Amino acid sequence: MTYHVPVMVQEIVELLVRNREDNPVFLDLTLGGGGHAEALLAASAPTGRVIGLDRDGEAMAFASARLARYGDRFYAVRGNFSTCDGVVPSDGVDGIVADLGVSSRQLDVAERGFSFQADGPLDMRMDQTGKTTAMSLVNEASEADLVRWFFDYGEERAARRVACAICRARRERPITRTSELAGIVRKAIASAQRGSRGRSRLDPATRVFQALRIVVNEELPQLEALLHGVPGLLRPHGRCAIISYHSLEDRLVKHRFRALAKDGMVTLVTKRPQRPRADEVRRNPRARSAKLRAMERCAP
Repeated sequence: MTYHVPVMVQEIVELLVRNREDNPVFLDLTLGGGGHAEALLAASAPTGRVIGLDRDGEAMAFASARLARYGDRFYAVRGNFSTCDGVVPSDGVDGIVADLGVSSRQLDVAERGFSFQADGPLDMRMDQTGKTTAMSLVNEASEADLVRWFFDYGEERAARRVACAICRARRERPITRTSELAGIVRKAIASAQRGSRGRSRLDPATRVFQALRIVVNEELPQLEALLHGVPGLLRPHGRCAIISYHSLEDRLVKHRFRALAKDGMVTLVTKRPQRPRADEVRRNPRARSAKLRAMERCAP
């Protein structure tokens, strides 16, 4: 099994590795399987360095072993977006990449509980030392919170019906498996769609699982912390490239980049988001929803 298929690698390299001074330093905030980090190391040889962060201990171990041959050009730290300033050199870095998606490994291993397509425990933690799991949220959160999460973070129009169905099911017995939750959601949404003309091609469980994953991992607050701190992490003319996969993330990135550009702190490298090439989507269908935005810090 491939650990992870990185998205838009060529585009990231073209944006971040340019004709600049020797010894560039890059910060990979979503190390995952190390695909983007390895491409940056190869393209910036022999002196470029990459600092890789990830809160998934399994990913850290895999990427560290994979990139060990680069010696001291690669340095891995277990952490998240909000703690990245603690590992950045005092004068900043030349490039930052953040791929906000769930890794192939997290989706493909049922025991991680991210996917509704395979039966596994309702977990969804990127950091497996964290206390909050999808199981605890589904069984302990109030119905009002479930409605809010499904509507705000999953953009699920049947949020109230789904939350009600979950609360009704958990009164009989705890919901502990991904297959159980997916079945409850599908049944609730099918009831809501009965008689309607247009039906989404998405699996009905998609938005609910997305919302729970966002809450479990505090993904949007983490992203907001990153976007707030990005200018201070970059050297003059340093670039930040962020790949997002759903409208909530992309909206945050777009608005923050535009606000920074309006204040004269950065220039927008991508006026509109770049999308994966057709051949990449054919090879890796999970790349189809990716949007890449990049900006460059202005010189003082």
